Amino acid sequence: MSKLTDVPKRILIGRALRSDRLGETLLPKRIALPVFASDPLSSVAYAPGEVLLVLSIAGVTAYHFSPWIAVAVVVLMFTVVASYRQNVHAYPSGGGDYEVANTNLGPKAGLTVASALLVDYVLTVAVSISSGIENLGSAVPFVVEHKVLCAIGVIVLLTLMNLRGVRESGSLFAIPTYVFVAGVFTMIAWGAFRGLVLDDTMRAPTADYVIKPEHQGLAGFALVFLLLRAFSSGCAALTGVEAISNGVPAFRKPKSKNAATTLAMMGLLAVTMFCGIIALAAATDVRMAENPARDLVHNGVPLGPDYVQHPVIAQVAEAVFGADSFLFIILAAATALVLFLAANTAYNGFPLLGSILAQDRYLPRQLHTRGDRLAFSNGIVLLAGAAGLLVWIYGADSTRLIQLYIVGVFVSFTLSQTGMVRHWNRHLATEKDQAKRRHMIRSRAINAFGAFFTGLVLVVVLVTKFTHGAWVALLGMVIFYATMTAIRKHYDRVAAEIAAPEGPSDDSVRPSRVHSVVLISKIHRPTLRALAYAKLMRSDTLEALSVNVDPTETKALREEWERRGIDVPLKVLDSPYREITRPIIEYVKSLRKESPRDAVSVIIPEYVVGHWYEHLLHNQSALRLKGRLLFTPGIMVTSVPYQLQSSEAAKRRARRQQDWNAPGSVRRGPAQVRPKESSEPKS
Repeated sequence: MSKLTDVPKRILIGRALRSDRLGETLLPKRIALPVFASDPLSSVAYAPGEVLLVLSIAGVTAYHFSPWIAVAVVVLMFTVVASYRQNVHAYPSGGGDYEVANTNLGPKAGLTVASALLVDYVLTVAVSISSGIENLGSAVPFVVEHKVLCAIGVIVLLTLMNLRGVRESGSLFAIPTYVFVAGVFTMIAWGAFRGLVLDDTMRAPTADYVIKPEHQGLAGFALVFLLLRAFSSGCAALTGVEAISNGVPAFRKPKSKNAATTLAMMGLLAVTMFCGIIALAAATDVRMAENPARDLVHNGVPLGPDYVQHPVIAQVAEAVFGADSFLFIILAAATALVLFLAANTAYNGFPLLGSILAQDRYLPRQLHTRGDRLAFSNGIVLLAGAAGLLVWIYGADSTRLIQLYIVGVFVSFTLSQTGMVRHWNRHLATEKDQAKRRHMIRSRAINAFGAFFTGLVLVVVLVTKFTHGAWVALLGMVIFYATMTAIRKHYDRVAAEIAAPEGPSDDSVRPSRVHSVVLISKIHRPTLRALAYAKLMRSDTLEALSVNVDPTETKALREEWERRGIDVPLKVLDSPYREITRPIIEYVKSLRKESPRDAVSVIIPEYVVGHWYEHLLHNQSALRLKGRLLFTPGIMVTSVPYQLQSSEAAKRRARRQQDWNAPGSVRRGPAQVRPKESSEPKS
């Protein structure tokens, strides 16, 4: 059975890697950029559209505010990037925002940041894949008709790719990410050339539509509130920036320097693409609406429920390159792919953060262990399950999901930068070197401005998006926080209970006597083996114990016991209600009650079978008994196995499997410890 499951596992995720090959999975900058920055890079495919969707509430006249909103997003992006460059130098161990907040602001702040990041990573997968499905649906109608099914299918595919390991998945993701970046820059350059040099008129497919405003003539506070809401929607472009600071250990040496360089590259690329698409959307008269069926009008008639609203980047690409042109198709395909792969930021961040939290006993310990391919497999599977559930609940609708999205990002941004300010204050209190002090003061100023700006944006996001779905993200953070707190309390309680005391204790004192009880139902080979083992233990008292369920069988058991002359006393318990477990439990408890300082050893003979379906036919009573006896203090339970012929066949199958090699492993050869090269010069 294990061989049958091992073959597809090796085909899907590859052969297992030795622990000493972890260094081979580290990433160069050219691979780290698409691995850790695909989320902020790909967000330019939907962040400009979210800005225009909010502005459309006031009608097309509000679109002239979009460049100013873009400027505000750019300033925020550069602030966050500059702040996180300080983080990766100060905390290169990979804890990121969680480590910064936990170290400088305390465990509660650290746990708040961790909760926000975990929610953000789940939403990153759900939003990115849902948006990619919508982009792909503009070319493939089947995808739109089965959005949820296709989105979950993509999640499964991404999960398998990440289970193969971070380096291998990063190499697969690099090509579409770079094609997308090159395609967007080509579109911006060609659009600018056509508009500024050739003076061509470029018109989006929605340029002739009229937006029916929900609230016409907004002014004063209402207009400010609308602009703030549009700005908070545009801040979706910043999601995933923190992933690089969480993933510093995955970089090649020098880790901090490479991570900081990747951050700068990511920020420059993202803001250039974001501003370029906003500018081209204004130049080509793109029209978007939150409810296009009702609010987009053509020739005086609403477009109706059959209309499918394409993303801003698709409309701009059609205006610049032409509908169904080669470059348009390439960019559309690359956009859909990179949005799918943007979820990879979360697939790298969530398992790594989960591993750190598990090490700190806030999450189950299973999340700290690496899988066959040296990836945190349990964290990857957990992320996939949570994101798939969210996609199913929200129908793979990116517009609904994105309302949940920004809160967790700015909670972690704000607390992290506040923690960095305290970090620099602590070091400045002891540092005497003037050059280092100047560097710290500059870094503190950057982080202080970052904390102020991101805190301001957090307030804006909470005010403008709370009723639109942000409360769901806050609820998710509260659930994560409460769950992790409960897990930590459980681990702390268990650790306190099992800690070995310095002096003598009841656990180290030898029992006065050992009373052994062998459970039997009839006399057969397993029973004889269990009795022989019990005699070997040389207990103070030894007896065989049976339960009288069927008087005829019990009488036959007594007669054979006497006929064989077995020199172990046989005790039979009456069971008028034909129960087996309860009489044995009560009898064992009575032994403990009579002599509390005695240990009671219960010995259970068991069959060992070789097929999974045979387990259903044997040992069920033994399982129930062991389950109950485990909760009885002072009771030791011993299983004496008796191997049947089918188990011997299973043993031979296991031996053959041990000699069997996965497909391709013979060709490549077994993994071996590579000898270190000598640093001495060769003669």
